[in-house]
Amino acid sequence: MTRSNWKGPFVDSYISSKKRKNNLKIFSRSSVIPASLIGSMVSVYNGKEFKNVRITREKVGFKFGEFSFTRKYTNKYKNLKVLKKKKK
Repeated sequence: MTRSNWKGPFVDSYISSKKRKNNLKIFSRSSVIPASLIGSMVSVYNGKEFKNVRITREKVGFKFGEFSFTRKYTNKYKNLKVLKKKKK
């Protein structure tokens, strides 16, 4: 279910209240990226570490969590090829 239009997008009060817009540490992955952060670098927490994200005009309106992945991607087919070579 989506958020009501009359409420507007959710932006954590910590993000909107900071005067210094560069190098913010953001824990709220569900917050929407505001237009006031365009051109700045923020660090988004993914549950283990902070990932640096540069805010561009195209990212405004998306959520911070969409740009900081929480799971490590491993290509299982590449790993299978390596294992097959080792067995030979």
